[in-house]
Amino acid sequence: MKIICVGRNYAKHINELENEKPSEPVLFIKPDSAILPNRNPLVLPDFAKAFHYEVELVVKINKLGKYIDPKFAHRYYDEIGLGIDVTARDLQEYLKAKGLPWEKAKAFDNSAVVSREFLPKSNFADLQDIHFSLKKNDEIVQKGYTGDMLWQIDELIGYISRFFTLKKGDLIFTGTPAGVGKMQLNDVFTGYIENREMFRIKVK
Repeated sequence: MKIICVGRNYAKHINELENEKPSEPVLFIKPDSAILPNRNPLVLPDFAKAFHYEVELVVKINKLGKYIDPKFAHRYYDEIGLGIDVTARDLQEYLKAKGLPWEKAKAFDNSAVVSREFLPKSNFADLQDIHFSLKKNDEIVQKGYTGDMLWQIDELIGYISRFFTLKKGDLIFTGTPAGVGKMQLNDVFTGYIENREMFRIKVK
């Protein structure tokens, strides 16, 4: 199982980090060791000083696929969850400035919070009309709306499968909206799809 993450898929998030708007999806991969075990607190490692939260809708692949035509991509997933792409921002900025890969800042152990529950795709009348959010200590810090995605889910699956064979159980983090910020000791993060609580984690 692998985790494929999409960067820069929301225009306002691109602007807040002062990044260039991409002409095609930005991809990076996290290993399965990046998944934070359910109910475990998030213990921030000591190799960076600024760890940021990035809430994202997560799509779970349900069968093997390669070179998937976007018009058939809907056949390759039937569940949607929520996650946090935990990012060592200061380390990422250093690596980017040096022209080096991001893995140390994005793919470290426990850097992928994934909801224990995934919701059936059939729960949603329109996948381009899904709202999701993240609370930090009971205050909303991020609000996402799939209609704002630069590339929608089916487009992402088609694009990703050109480069990486998708396998059953693979997870796709579909990008984060604006509002990312720093994680602090004892913060509690709660993620929602619409009004349904999907996860709650504490930072230690």
